[in-house]
Amino acid sequence: MPLDASFVGRTWPAENYEVALEKIREFATAVGADDPVHHDRDAARAAGHPDVVAPTTFAVVFTWPATKRVVDDPALGLDFSRVIHRDQAVELHRPLHAGDVVTTVVAVDDIRELAGNDVVTFRCDVTDADGEAVLTTTATLVGRAGGDEA
Repeated sequence: MPLDASFVGRTWPAENYEVALEKIREFATAVGADDPVHHDRDAARAAGHPDVVAPTTFAVVFTWPATKRVVDDPALGLDFSRVIHRDQAVELHRPLHAGDVVTTVVAVDDIRELAGNDVVTFRCDVTDADGEAVLTTTATLVGRAGGDEA
């Protein structure tokens, strides 16, 4: 069953997230980001930052749960058991720091068919407490066409 194209252009209620120091450190360790600005406040401040800096990919910690609300909406029609991740991009407007409180708004940018598969692109616009842009992510998922499985 094709995805519901009426989802294109829709946005979902904003979700807030407070960026915690230890979450940044844990994530940086997990992904091998060993630059001291990701672990040590003094190093981050010496580099001109107000606090420890999150690795760019840290955004997935809060943007994926926000996106998953849409992915899991039965009205969209996406069978997540058949999904593969096609593409991911992050446009960083400014570094994300420990102590930031950010707001994520998810939108569906595109739905199309490609070789019989459903392709959906999500965009997350992330702003800080002052409403200033922090980052924008896009993620494209492919819902593989069903086969004649026994």
